[in-house]
Amino acid sequence: MNNNTCQEKVFQRIFYEHAEKVRNFLYYKSGNLALSEDLVQDAFGKLWENCAKVSAEKARSFLYTVANNAFLNQVAHQKVVLKFQQKTHRDRDTQSPHYLLEQQEFKQGLEKAIADLPEDQRTVFLMNRIDKKKYREIAEELGLSVKAVEKRMHKALTVLRKIHKKV
Repeated sequence: MNNNTCQEKVFQRIFYEHAEKVRNFLYYKSGNLALSEDLVQDAFGKLWENCAKVSAEKARSFLYTVANNAFLNQVAHQKVVLKFQQKTHRDRDTQSPHYLLEQQEFKQGLEKAIADLPEDQRTVFLMNRIDKKKYREIAEELGLSVKAVEKRMHKALTVLRKIHKKV
């Protein structure tokens, strides 16, 4: 049997075999069907982009890993938003409207900057800053070396500092 994931028939077979299972996996984790379906589509998009690198035998594992990482990124992003909303809500009564506007603009700029980071940098950044994981824990979870995690974090922080200086 041909195992070239880039061939349409092979890719379709993988889709039919795994899409629903991956969606259900994400749905059980998130409780959000629409989000689960979006993340599955993104995972299959990444599989197609990397079809030359991922054999049909490895496709299932690739899909679950990509989908799970995307879900974790989504959760981390929601934690940032929620934490900020809670803090802003507490501060609202004591701050001037001008300050609140500047704060809102900064928040939007920071969220955009984090969202615009390459996925590998964003994942490491959010796991460290939101989930409070140490580099060693991140490295184990992502299957990377600690040095690779340090490098990704450094790059993410460099980009975010540049944006912070502009604001």
